[in-house]
Amino acid sequence: MLRATLKSLLARKARLVASGLAVVLGVMFVSGAFVLTDTLGRSFDTIFNDAYAGTDVGVSAKPKIEVAEMEGEQIAAPFPASALDQVRAVPGVAGVTGVAAADGARVIGSNGKVLTSFGPPQFGSNWTGESDLVRLREGRGPTAADEVVVNAAVAKAGKLAVGDRVGILTLQPRRDFTVVGIFGYSGDRDSLGGAQEVAFTEPVAQELMLGQPGVYSELSVEAADGVAPATLRDDIAATLGDGYVVKTGEQLSADASAGLKEGLGFFNNILLGFAGVALFVGIFLILNTFSIIVAQRTRELALLRAIGAGRRQVIGSVLVEAVAIGLLASVLGLGAGIGVGALLAYVFGQTAGGLQLAGLGVPPAAVISSFAVGLIVTVVAAVLPAMRASRIPPVAAMQDVATPDRPLTKISAAGAVVTAVGGTLMALGLSGNTGDNTLLTILGGVLLSFVGVALLTPLISRPVVGLLGRLFSWSVPGKLGRLNSGRNPRRTAITAAALMVGIALVTGVTVILDSAKSSITALAEETIQAELVISGAQSGPRPPSFDPAVLDQAAALPGVAMVAGIYGDRALVGGEQGWITATSDVTALREIYQATPTAGSIDTLGPHQLLVDSGTAQDRGLAVGDTVPVQLSRGEAQTYTVTGIYAESDLFGGFLLPVGAATDFAMPQPTQAYLKLAPGASVDDVLPRVEALLAESPEVSVADRADFIEQQTSQLDGLLTMIQILLALAILIAVLGIVNTLALSVLERTRELGLLRAIGLRRAQTMRMITVEAVVISVFGALLGVAVGAGLGAAVVRALRDEGISNLVLPWTEMGLFLGLAAVVGVVAAVLPAIRAARLNVLGAIAHE
Repeated sequence: MLRATLKSLLARKARLVASGLAVVLGVMFVSGAFVLTDTLGRSFDTIFNDAYAGTDVGVSAKPKIEVAEMEGEQIAAPFPASALDQVRAVPGVAGVTGVAAADGARVIGSNGKVLTSFGPPQFGSNWTGESDLVRLREGRGPTAADEVVVNAAVAKAGKLAVGDRVGILTLQPRRDFTVVGIFGYSGDRDSLGGAQEVAFTEPVAQELMLGQPGVYSELSVEAADGVAPATLRDDIAATLGDGYVVKTGEQLSADASAGLKEGLGFFNNILLGFAGVALFVGIFLILNTFSIIVAQRTRELALLRAIGAGRRQVIGSVLVEAVAIGLLASVLGLGAGIGVGALLAYVFGQTAGGLQLAGLGVPPAAVISSFAVGLIVTVVAAVLPAMRASRIPPVAAMQDVATPDRPLTKISAAGAVVTAVGGTLMALGLSGNTGDNTLLTILGGVLLSFVGVALLTPLISRPVVGLLGRLFSWSVPGKLGRLNSGRNPRRTAITAAALMVGIALVTGVTVILDSAKSSITALAEETIQAELVISGAQSGPRPPSFDPAVLDQAAALPGVAMVAGIYGDRALVGGEQGWITATSDVTALREIYQATPTAGSIDTLGPHQLLVDSGTAQDRGLAVGDTVPVQLSRGEAQTYTVTGIYAESDLFGGFLLPVGAATDFAMPQPTQAYLKLAPGASVDDVLPRVEALLAESPEVSVADRADFIEQQTSQLDGLLTMIQILLALAILIAVLGIVNTLALSVLERTRELGLLRAIGLRRAQTMRMITVEAVVISVFGALLGVAVGAGLGAAVVRALRDEGISNLVLPWTEMGLFLGLAAVVGVVAAVLPAIRAARLNVLGAIAHE
């Protein structure tokens, strides 16, 4: 039986390899994700090992607010220079170096624009001299307050040379410095992990990067000979007390690398998610391929049954073929995944500013997951066809007709049940009543909904396909193509279901994001009563900012009635972490946002007073006159008194502090400003004048309200484009499914096609017949996808109504485009099968068994 199975498998190599392509693509994503994260993870390990190679023990103060890796920037708490003296006096300390460093030194290049950094930090620190890691390539270290040295990555990106004047943005507005040196790192590296670094004199670094003189962000301690770093760590910790974090260099390196790997893990999960979609679609392709092959082999399998093969042996025969395909697909997918992982790692390294990559590695997880996924997917997809094959009676060996289609009652009932369960899980997940399992509940509901709809598809395939086919029934080939596409509802449904999944996901995401854009736009247009807005696009951990003096200068411009500057930060309010805002003019902000008081007064805001929106007040149990402790990113905790409560808004809410509190924010400069013009003033007249005020703040620009709203919502367009590109993989697999189904169908109908040719059907007509069949199937799948995707998207939008997404937008243009593309997909998918059908030898086809 095994020999017969292997010979049968080798006789259909091309068809079975085609069905395995879907698994190859899915496995490629799985293995590529693991190869990518392993390569980047080891690269970061090397970088941080080098960075902390000269540190036996590191000392830092406990941050005021603990921020998770994916939630934002962790602000280091500065500590006084007296701590350095305490550490120096600890027995076993050979040397201590005080470091005043922080992320956020943005260099303005020779073109007048800020050097961008998509991921790697932009460090500003004090120059501590050369070391085994850091070496000057040109010039010298800074000695004057207006001198800096930059690493080679900054010099190349900004086209800077020794002697150039350069503007730098920090916690303070732009200041100009002279570049007196350019440094690199051991191994002839221009940067560590793509980080941009600028080094000032110590007093300047303390002022600009930490916000106050005479403080440090970290101490680098060198142990005396014979002193173990762990022992010295414990001694220093005992000396300094609980307010400090003391770790060995190895711990610091491991922690820093682990933080970045957490972000890589998130990216890895995204890739695995799309791999899951590809494999899910691939199941439909493999299921259909094996179903057709089993139908074609009815007489062969019946003959095996007649000469003594048992049902288990028949099932085993089909599953052996599936295992063979899974193994081959896993090997090919693993190889492709290694290549894709290497390519993505290279792209990531170049995007991150020239990250030096560790050698390409293939972790065991990549190999194990590739073979596990490849085998499981193919075997699971082949189970039903295998069961069907085992039911073929021996008497079928004497018949020319394959086993007839069974009634659709059971499969339709199962589809209804699965769809109902999927819809229930989605409803539970979207309602927010599933706790920490919300995402898994929603994903499970979506998966079951797709399976349920796929099971229901045969019930509607014949009437819908027949209706679609009438569009092409103006000719004999068109009529034949329509009839062929509807003759086997199960086969048509499974083929169309693969395309349905990809288009449904794209449609659903488009509905959600377009509805979000429409809701945000409508709310902003209704709420923001300001004609001009100053803002910038955030590309790093800190938002773009500008000189606070611009606020007063803009308010003095002719035609400007009022200006409200906005400062933002994370804070602990009453022990709970959240976002907090400060404003330069509470009266102006109230007018611009049309805020209405619900308790107390919101007209003024004095020191140690705060305003809160009604929703937050209700959640926190706050009333006018209550006091609440507030811990900002810097400074000590302060107690504020609630003096007013205003109506909750989806665009502006939370806590509002006076502008004086912003000195302890992570970024003590305004990040946005709203300008309300005087009656009769023209935007075209005022806007250029405001632009002139922002000449020294290249991170931000001024725009009218419509352009500002468009800028904010355009980020959703980028997200949609990325998702559409990744989901194109699922649609590609669906195309392969249509090609494979048609190719097998042509082979199955060889004699029928020969007879049609014999009675006068020309080659061109034969090709049109196959093309019509493909177009009808693909448009049917796209129609299902559009309907299911629109329904799922509408359900999510309805569930998010309380989150501010109130406008349901159905993207009719995109949905029409999807249907049009489906027709094109059908034409493309039909090319090879149609050519093969047209080239059949008429006499040979008629004699075919």
